[in-house]
Amino acid sequence: MPRSLGLDRPLLTVVAGLVLFGLVVLYSAGQTDVPNFAARGAWERQLVWLGIGAVVAAVAFRFSPRLLEWASLPVYVTALFLLALTLVIGRGAGTAASSKSWIYIGGHAIGQPAEFAKLAVALMLARHLSGLREAPETLRELIPACLIAGVPALLVLAQPDLGSALVFAGILFAMLFWAGVHPMLLLLLASPIASLLLAFNWVTWVGWMALLMVGLIAWRPYFWEGVAVFAANSAMGFIALPIWRKLEPYQQNRLLTFLNPEVDPQRAGYHAIQSKVAIGSGGWFGNGYLEGPQKRLAFLPEQHTDFIFAVLGEELGFAGVVAALVLFFILFVVLVRIARRATDPYSSLMVFGVLGLLFTHVFENVGMTVNVMPITGIPLPFFSYGGSFLLITATCLGLALRAAWDARLGGYGDI
Repeated sequence: MPRSLGLDRPLLTVVAGLVLFGLVVLYSAGQTDVPNFAARGAWERQLVWLGIGAVVAAVAFRFSPRLLEWASLPVYVTALFLLALTLVIGRGAGTAASSKSWIYIGGHAIGQPAEFAKLAVALMLARHLSGLREAPETLRELIPACLIAGVPALLVLAQPDLGSALVFAGILFAMLFWAGVHPMLLLLLASPIASLLLAFNWVTWVGWMALLMVGLIAWRPYFWEGVAVFAANSAMGFIALPIWRKLEPYQQNRLLTFLNPEVDPQRAGYHAIQSKVAIGSGGWFGNGYLEGPQKRLAFLPEQHTDFIFAVLGEELGFAGVVAALVLFFILFVVLVRIARRATDPYSSLMVFGVLGLLFTHVFENVGMTVNVMPITGIPLPFFSYGGSFLLITATCLGLALRAAWDARLGGYGDI
């Protein structure tokens, strides 16, 4: 069968729709009444990256699941090495100038290893989970998977890059769910983080601990695992205040302005306030394409990257936002279908890992623009300008297309 006849048309169609929609919004993001050299011409540069991405996707499509499964470990080890190297020689860029996220060669940024590591974690988790005879049923059995995702997440968090670190958690939980891990076990695994976040208010924390106790009694995990979960949640509650006191003032301001941006409207809360104003002013059908006032006056920070969703909401309104989210929803449904029809466990888990990666990016980016998530500076797939994440997205889609193609053949194709 010619390869072109076996390509998944629904996936290609929805991706084409997202790419075109993204280019339209990105072009508008560069049309301002004040100088904005970062955004101006971004859509033209994005076209170049899209061309490179198409080649990368075609190359990724050539890898059979057998070869990909074998390569998962070397790819994962390489990702860890690059993340460690970034902490030594890495530098910041843009609004994250103080971080160590980019690797430079000859004064030129060549990429963010964290983006490559996201794909590497998805591949390695697929290899590990597909090799298990049965889905993990205890917290102890989840330790290897948690280490696979946790080690690179900690390295990324040390840069520091909270947004990308959260993506590893999204990939981990998505793939554990697809591997058959019980949702209650996943909730117990995530409970210490929830306890840490809720511990800043003793009323909510006590309520959470009571709810957790009810859950442990109902779920009936192994005794020592139940004790460990309760102890971990208790410890998070006690260390929350000391952690808060050790944070730098600017870090405390970021958390405070997430809860109430008006606390520091000119600095820490500026991004969230301008984003909400832009989206709110869009109403049902927006201010008109190219006519967003917040965008044209360049009040929106990073309007061609992190906050491009605010440009969409301001100019195309609720209708445009729904259209974009519906396209993303269709993409996720198509990926679920491909994962369900995959001919082998590795391919199925890998595709669902890709879904987890993209979903977490969409959730974080949209969430921070409407102030339901902390501002973490993470790109919106197919819309935000940037090369590193776009190339990784293209690679992911190439691998998903290969899984769909193999499913149509009823088995592995050629290597």
